[in-house]
Amino acid sequence: MNTTAIPKPLSSLRAAPLKGHVRVPGDKSISHRALIFGALATGTTRVTGLLEAEDVINTAKAVIALGALAEKRGDVWEVKGRGVGGLRAPDGPLEFGNSGTGTRLMMGVVAGHPMTVTMTGDASLSRRPMRRVLAPLIEMGLEVLGPGQEKLPLTLRGTSELTPIVYVLPVPSAQVKSAVLIAGLHAAGETTVVEREPTRDHTERMLRHFGATVRTEAKGLDTHITVTGHAELVGRDVHVPGDPSSAAFLAAAALLVPGSDVTIEGVLTNPTRIGLYTTLQEMGGDITFLNEREEGGEPVADIRIRASRLKGVRVPAERAPSMIDEYPVLAAISAFAEGQTQMDGLAELKVKESDRLQATAEGLAANGATVRVDGDSLTVSGNGGLKGGGVVATHLDHRIAMAFLTAGLVSDEPIVVDDSTMIATSFPEFRQLMETLGARYNEPVAR
Repeated sequence: MNTTAIPKPLSSLRAAPLKGHVRVPGDKSISHRALIFGALATGTTRVTGLLEAEDVINTAKAVIALGALAEKRGDVWEVKGRGVGGLRAPDGPLEFGNSGTGTRLMMGVVAGHPMTVTMTGDASLSRRPMRRVLAPLIEMGLEVLGPGQEKLPLTLRGTSELTPIVYVLPVPSAQVKSAVLIAGLHAAGETTVVEREPTRDHTERMLRHFGATVRTEAKGLDTHITVTGHAELVGRDVHVPGDPSSAAFLAAAALLVPGSDVTIEGVLTNPTRIGLYTTLQEMGGDITFLNEREEGGEPVADIRIRASRLKGVRVPAERAPSMIDEYPVLAAISAFAEGQTQMDGLAELKVKESDRLQATAEGLAANGATVRVDGDSLTVSGNGGLKGGGVVATHLDHRIAMAFLTAGLVSDEPIVVDDSTMIATSFPEFRQLMETLGARYNEPVAR
């Protein structure tokens, strides 16, 4: 994302009932992995439904810079890979914009190649800590050129002689798990990641799809995920289902705007990703999963959402990994519920594109909600509505912007976000799809 772009404020206006059938863009997590594994495979990988947002396009540019071929032919992206260990050093820095996922997964790729690579990102990404992913990779043999350097820009030196490890995740993180497993593809022997709480399992599913040997075993309360090194991946066809994190904003709008009835087609329903939908059903939301099926190794369904009266609930900390990106919009929804909604276990929100915990609380308070942050918990006291009328500081965070633009569709007064340009990093079609259903937005005139 170009952070020198002029900010573009946007306000949402009270909407009439939202109606229709829509399809959201492809899942961002799966899109990143399809490009990366295609680059590490031999032969051609064909990807349909790839999310063509800035974050994913930056990953495509990175794999091209490392010697793979990735190009769009009609509606299909084709990746011609170079095999595990077969990528080459880029001619210049790899620029990841705002993408934490692309950056961290690519660190696992670089670790297994004898090359020196500089990684850069925009102002928001450059503030995000990389220590958690660097620590296990350094243990395997990756070098960081620059003592103590833990934020972008980073210069890394990989090796073709990585050491396999057993790594216990200190906190739940699919990105750290994925980086270690990707590095493990290049190591001799078996590399194991131990999870104490489940996280997104797209990496394990897709590695198997590409031919890697991956075991997932329950041992006591822990889960051990083991990949066999010196792997040979083979190009595959990948269909990317709709992103449940993007669908969350449409679902929220349909729940909140009276009289709404919306169906979102072809959404990923992987159990590690649908914590928000479980929570909304507990709150009384009329949400139905239709036409459930499997596509490319992932569960998919059409989701029908009808406007509902919601009640406050307590969201347990152990659910956080399955809905970590959806807390801003859940918090906004909670302002319209009756009673308190308490969300626990939100430490990870403090190190996202912004401090999402604080940004969410401040945005709600600016629009008349009663909200409290206690450590890693967020409590919203809902009274069935939200006054609105405030300006939300987005801090270059796309999910903060979309959460409050959704809430503004049903608030008493319009809600303004100070910038909407960064929405393109993950969901460039956001405004268009919402307006297709009947949402209304306005670009405030500068004074």
